[in-house]
Amino acid sequence: MTAARLRAALAVLAVDPAGLGGLWLRARAGGARDAVTRALVTPGLRVLRLHPGVTEAALSGGIDLAASLAAGAAVRGAGLLDGPAAVVLAMAERCPPALGARLGQWLDRNAGCLIALDEGAEATEGCPPALADRLGLFLDLDGLREADGPAPDPARVAAARGRLAVVGSGDAPARLATLAAALGIGSLRAPLFALAAARAHAALRGAASVAEEDLALAAELTLAHRALPAPDPDEAPPPPADAPDDAPAAGPGERTTLPDEILLEAVRAALPADLLARLAAGRAARPASGASGTGAARRGNRRGRPLASTPGRPDGAARLDPVATLRAAAPWQSLRRAATGRGTLEIRPRDFRVRRFRETSDRVLIFAVDASGSAALARLAEAKGAVELLLAQAYARRDHVALVAFRGADAEVLLPPTRSLVQAKRRLAALPGGGGTPLAAGLRAGMELARAARARGMTPTLALLTDGRANVALDGAADRPRALADAERLARLVAAARTPAVVLDTATRPQPGLRALAGLMGAAYLPLPRADAHRLSQALAGTLNA
Repeated sequence: MTAARLRAALAVLAVDPAGLGGLWLRARAGGARDAVTRALVTPGLRVLRLHPGVTEAALSGGIDLAASLAAGAAVRGAGLLDGPAAVVLAMAERCPPALGARLGQWLDRNAGCLIALDEGAEATEGCPPALADRLGLFLDLDGLREADGPAPDPARVAAARGRLAVVGSGDAPARLATLAAALGIGSLRAPLFALAAARAHAALRGAASVAEEDLALAAELTLAHRALPAPDPDEAPPPPADAPDDAPAAGPGERTTLPDEILLEAVRAALPADLLARLAAGRAARPASGASGTGAARRGNRRGRPLASTPGRPDGAARLDPVATLRAAAPWQSLRRAATGRGTLEIRPRDFRVRRFRETSDRVLIFAVDASGSAALARLAEAKGAVELLLAQAYARRDHVALVAFRGADAEVLLPPTRSLVQAKRRLAALPGGGGTPLAAGLRAGMELARAARARGMTPTLALLTDGRANVALDGAADRPRALADAERLARLVAAARTPAVVLDTATRPQPGLRALAGLMGAAYLPLPRADAHRLSQALAGTLNA
């Protein structure tokens, strides 16, 4: 990101805010971001600041309680999104899907523009994809100083807005659409935003039509961050044959244009390669239903995120929402006063509204690791590494991790549910190996941990890592048929408890018996005969987030 590119982005957004949709501004809170937000010029638009926790009632408006009670009829109050505005959304990386969809619908009506302030620190954090697709511009302020983004000249912006309607496009739409396809961009909005940026930049220059410099700048501002990372040169197709040396040169009166290949490389070079990779990772991870890492969502009436009130009777378990109750009763007051002849406020049982909240529980991932002689040498180190990798992400994913090791004649809880990476490494280092395979005892210990976690309000998930060669029964006897029967009985209990589970087959060859055991558990089955710690953690994360 250069200061010149930053100033150009602010200028074209000021010229055509509705045509460009808005700006995705990726930056931590600080002087540089404050300077850029102050420099945003939106002529004729009111500035509105929103938080991700804003309610639908505040956005869309609703019944004005005081006015309705005074008038005896429903009087609707104005919402924040009624009419054009320049909306500044703070903490866009925490924007819930419902709010992103609501703001996207508002942008589709060309009601204004949106400035999404993204403070995401992780690759999987970012503006919701449905909302980012509707924002034409992207800026990353990493490395920029506070003085790098001065406000555009208002007189120049006003003059450019007057010329915008007469700026010609020529062959720019076809070239931008071809360029977007070459960059791997599937959205049809992207070339439209690029065309709007090119026309706005041409209007700023006072030109009558879009030129090459307008196309190059527009592609950098609107297409670069949407592009997929460049393919591996070793896997790329061979370049086309060189043009013949006797190709006719351009005449003195002919217009020379940049080849599309050069324009394509310029767009790819507009952003750092690691930023493109991070944005691509965020686009891939965000749609996953469990990408947030949170546990089960529960509805209650005591704590959590407020939801819309619902009709109901207040009692010991449900609390009355007085404002929502009065709002529901207000439209009926004129009819009730006419029917009863009384001028008092009448509230009937059908008007009652009770509060609701949404609470998300923590998730605990319980590892049941086979530390027997058949698996210890080959897989114990990988299991330890997978636990450490998952724990390193526990804070961002809000997960807890627990570890059960089964070997010899019994199973042992080596690590209760924790987020402490230091404690986990200390316990993992002392994890022994060798002996028989008490698979049933490992399942029983995992179930007990899951039951205790659920009693504490957590959402447990059981991950079983074994080669499936059970040979020790629950009573400690070395009896393979009884050991298998005990394991199958415990697997049915896991399924009956509806505990989410995944079975990772770490044997050299996939074991049909272990696949059948996973079926009894109602668990996903993943054969990973040559998995290392990274593959184990990735497989677990992908399965649990599916």
